[in-house]
Amino acid sequence: MALKILFADDDPLMLQLYRPHIQSAGYEWFGASNGREAIAATEREKPNLAIIDILMPELDGLEVLLELKKSPAAKIIPVILITAESGYYLYRSNFANAGAAHFLLKPFGPKQLLDAIRFHLNVAQI
Repeated sequence: MALKILFADDDPLMLQLYRPHIQSAGYEWFGASNGREAIAATEREKPNLAIIDILMPELDGLEVLLELKKSPAAKIIPVILITAESGYYLYRSNFANAGAAHFLLKPFGPKQLLDAIRFHLNVAQI
């Protein structure tokens, strides 16, 4: 059974761009276009890892992260936060303190994303 990855980003291009890379690496992919959809997809699909954009409508990535970390079932899911806003890079330690496993600044390549996914899925399975 393939491990499940949730990718939440309000930019449809990001979803289209990374979906084939995640799937070709052997993962099952689920997309969400806002924070509420990300939480609902997490509850429904129970992903092994979540990739969440910080700047999204309805609930931003930090709000989604905090909600997931409150849930006994979801708090163990590694969360990779992504953003195109370089200023957020200065706050990456705050995101880590909130429970983020990793932080990626856009643009990032498929290899960089897949390396982060593999690393955190291996850590989660130990």
